[in-house]
Formats: sequence, structure tokens, C-alpha cells
Amino acid sequence: MLIGISISQPAYSQNPISKTSKLSQEVAKLRQQGQSGLEVFLKSHVNELNSSQIRAALDKLCQQRDCYASRLYWYTNLEQAKSVAKASGKPILSLRLLGNLNTDLSCANSRFFRVALYPNAEISKKLREDFILHWQSVRPVPKVTIDFGDGRKLERTITGNSIHYILDSSGRPIDAIPGLYSPKAFLSQLQQVQVAAKEFSKRSSSEQEAFLRQYHRDRLNVIQTQWTADLSRLGIQSPPRMVESPNNSSETPNATVAGSLAVAKMRVESPMLNTIQPGNAGNQNTPSEITDQATWNRIAQLHSADAKLDGNSIALIRAKKNQSTKNPEENFTRLIRNFEAAMALDTVRNEYMLHRQIHQWFVQGNQANNLDALNEKVYAELFLTPSSDPWLGLAPNDIYSAIDHEGIRK
Repeated sequence: MLIGISISQPAYSQNPISKTSKLSQEVAKLRQQGQSGLEVFLKSHVNELNSSQIRAALDKLCQQRDCYASRLYWYTNLEQAKSVAKASGKPILSLRLLGNLNTDLSCANSRFFRVALYPNAEISKKLREDFILHWQSVRPVPKVTIDFGDGRKLERTITGNSIHYILDSSGRPIDAIPGLYSPKAFLSQLQQVQVAAKEFSKRSSSEQEAFLRQYHRDRLNVIQTQWTADLSRLGIQSPPRMVESPNNSSETPNATVAGSLAVAKMRVESPMLNTIQPGNAGNQNTPSEITDQATWNRIAQLHSADAKLDGNSIALIRAKKNQSTKNPEENFTRLIRNFEAAMALDTVRNEYMLHRQIHQWFVQGNQANNLDALNEKVYAELFLTPSSDPWLGLAPNDIYSAIDHEGIRK
């Protein structure tokens, strides 16, 4: 299919250097105007959105890679986001990730957000109209380059996870959506927490804490009800579970364990992780696998319809995919089907395990009222990538590599 590219000339000079300078000035000016500035840019360049130069400028304006597909404006300064949230009466959706949202190689789940969630027509509309968007990098994302020696290179990121926090205008956490969710489930989460945030803002300061605890108690009950219903539909008597993480807080989780918590990203990263840390494959004491994987897959299949990608997301994936010359359509169809299945599995695991734990923290008042403390807890205890480990589990002390200084360079 051919995509037409407009050859209409912009109003300013066609000299490439002059055009780049004009675009930079335009982006800098419109960036200060938030989402309305983005709308102005889109209208001004409506016939040029196929241009790589315009798309690069758009990414700078939005501070999000592939912004032409999502058309979402993101703040990178939380204080600015809070100020706009207070003026607009909207809650903040604050993303925490490894790497940066405006670069190609941010952590895997944040990349999946950019193709499966943010371009989705319903989700994009909901985010644009009802939330103030903000993102912040937790730490740089580890990158691996495999040089095949003949000019070909394969570049990937390793480990890392992402989470969306919903905040009030003061930055107080209302809820959190951990990891990758299917489009329909993510939209449902946004709708639920938007209502909660609005009700929270109506309460006096003395009533807010009690309201929030009750909200999370109610969400726990909903999760339990849905969990029971799923098991009943499948005729399951003994529910699947995850092997418990080590209780010894001094034992740093390795990257294979952390990677196993996110199915879609695990499929991308596991071949490299198994090569980097081959000792993990046969270590039966490593809590890296869910017991009864087949049962989890059956539960995920109950929610497979929620994981269907819309046309906008599929078009973006197609544009980014390096198609093989043999059976490209068949391969692409299989790729979409596999990705949707991985999202469905991620969704049930994230909701039934990780989100359940987050709700419990809120009910208990366990560091949930402070965003930084909550984020530290999430990355340490749920994502198993604590800030205390500078190597993100990629340099375990009990695996020998036969490389000088274990390959560590400083």
C-alpha cells in the first residue's frame, strides 16, 4: 500500500538549515502551551505528517516517541504538571520507566505502551481530554548490542519495567497501574480511577485518607470476585500462584527473575538474558516461573478479547516492523496474534498479583501516600529491580563468566 506524501510547501524558507531552525523555534514556543500548543502544530503541519523531519519535531514537542500516532502531550516536570492539574481539575497520569519516553530504546513495556495503548483511539481520547500526562525516568535502561561481524548489528534493551501512577493535583497517589495491560483493561482502569480521583478531590483533607482506603478495599473485593469467577468458569479448584520471592532482603533478584514478571517484554529479552546468565536456566531455586503456567494461559484466554489491538496500533506496528521477504502478511498476522496473547497474560498477572498488592499497600497505609516512597517500594518489591542494585540483576555474584572482572567496566 502506498502512502501519499504531500509536496505542499510550508510558509517559511525551504532551505533545510533554515527550516530546521524555524521548526526548533516553533517547537520551543508551542511546547510552553501544553496540549493546545500541540494541536496548533498538528493543524499547521497537517499535510506534512509523513515527513521524518516533522515527526522528529513533533516528538520533541510531545516528549514522546511516535507522537504522530498518539498525539499526546507529556510534561517532564512534575511541578508543572501539578500546576496544570490544579487549574484544570484533572488528575495526573504519571509514568515511571527506565530510559526516556521520547527515545526509541526506552524499556520494553514503555515501548509497548507507545504502540498498543497510547495510539489506541479510545485511550488517546481519554488521556487527552481527562488527564494531565507526565513521565519521569527512574534510571537509564540497560542496552545490549550484538555485533555479527559483517556489518549487521542487533540492538535491544534488557530488563526494566514501567508503571502508571494516578495522582491528584498535589501529587498524592490515588492508584497505580503496574506494567502492561491490554487496551480494553487499561481503558477500564483509567475510567475507574478517574471517578475515584474526582470523588477524592471533593473530600476534606480529614476525610480523604478514609475515602482512599475504602476505595482500595472495594477494588480488592472486585479483584477477588473476578478471580473467583475466572476460576469457576474454568472449573479450577486449586488456583495458580507464583513461587514466593526470597525473604532474604540481602539477596538481590537477578534480571531473569525480574524479566519473568512481564510476559510481553520477557519474550523479547529472554534469549539475551539466558545467554548473559546461562546459570539461571537450570537453577530450580530461582523463583522465575509461575507454577502451573498452562492454567495462567487459560485464564488469560478468558480475557483475550480485551487485548485486541485497534487499527491505529496495528498501523504503527506495521510501520515500525522490518518485514521479512517470505510470507510477510502471514508473519505479521502471527506477530500481532502472539503480541495480543502476551498482553492478555500480562494483564491477568498484573491485575491479580501486582495490582492486588498495591491495593493492599493503600489499605494498610504502607508508604502509599508518598509518590517517591511508593515508587521505590514498587521497583524493589514488585518489579524486583531495587535502586540499591546498580546492575539491575545483570551481574550476579554466583555465576562465573570466565571474563576478567566479570566483564564489568567503569
